[in-house]
Amino acid sequence: MIIASASENKNIEKRVAITPEIAKKYISLGFKVKIQKNYASHLGIIDDLYIEQGVEIDQNISNVYGSAEIIVQLSLPSNENLSQLSENQCLIGVLDPYTNKDKINALINKKVNNFSLELLPRITRAQSMDILSSQANLAGYKAVIESFSQFERAIPMMMTAAGTIPAAKVLVVGAGVAGLQAIATAKRTGAIVFATDVRSSSKEQVESLGGKFLTVEGAENLETKGGYAKEASDDFKKKQEELLAETLKKIDIVICTALIPGKKAPVIIKEEMIQNMSSGSVIYDLAAVQGGNTALTEVDKVIEKNGVKIMGETNILNKLPTSASNLYAKNIFNFVVNLYDKESKKININLEDEIIEKTLIK
Repeated sequence: MIIASASENKNIEKRVAITPEIAKKYISLGFKVKIQKNYASHLGIIDDLYIEQGVEIDQNISNVYGSAEIIVQLSLPSNENLSQLSENQCLIGVLDPYTNKDKINALINKKVNNFSLELLPRITRAQSMDILSSQANLAGYKAVIESFSQFERAIPMMMTAAGTIPAAKVLVVGAGVAGLQAIATAKRTGAIVFATDVRSSSKEQVESLGGKFLTVEGAENLETKGGYAKEASDDFKKKQEELLAETLKKIDIVICTALIPGKKAPVIIKEEMIQNMSSGSVIYDLAAVQGGNTALTEVDKVIEKNGVKIMGETNILNKLPTSASNLYAKNIFNFVVNLYDKESKKININLEDEIIEKTLIK
């Protein structure tokens, strides 16, 4: 059985789905592994490191994809590469079925089995495959580092003979995986950290990391059965806006991480709130690619409004591609192991398995 992966468009995506370490694991299970020439050379991982593990390398995409039963990628391949896919092949990645509906329907019509791992259920057995958590952890960390690089004052409190420099105040909007990592990272640097989330269940996690949880009076626990945030009522939004408006006047750095699966990101920070922030403040919006948590976010730009810098990137993980690839490749491997029947040495699409049933796009 062959598992294959083609090079991504490196201008958009620098991560890879198979590392040499993971290729070795596939081969030990009995797989043959094929990748495209110079697959990870931009990460300093030369082809020879794959060849040493027994990986076959080919420049021609039709040769890479053609004989493979399983194809693993970061995202949905280009139209040209999609045309190479055929009946009964399995495509595994972050396929974004909400945005790529037409392309995926075309693949379904070709009888390609499409598994989108952002649809994984939040169950214990799926944790080792959870690409959202592994990648969000890194994104939360990197968002703090990037925002600090734009902030022109010190982060920790410093006491000197010349006087005391106060600690920076950081607000994290959304206390999911990315938000919690942002809280932990900011706290480690000596910042004073606040956080807010529509899920009241986040309070204990925020406080365990040393953050102060901000919530409106009479807040509901706006959480789905899967553990994700759900859309708030108009009354809650109004109360939250009032709390945020007052809080933001005292905040130096804001990290926005609030997302609702399958929907546009909620606009939590309005333009008038930004106008009342202190000059020199910084906002990093991790939700930028889904519309942004601020009214002024522009993707892949640093804009300045009344002295406040607002940052939003399409893919912050392109700044940590090696670490992100290592985690992503392990997540994918664990998913493939669950899909693979070791006895028959065949793919077993068992729809009674919740992991397979939830991730297979039908």
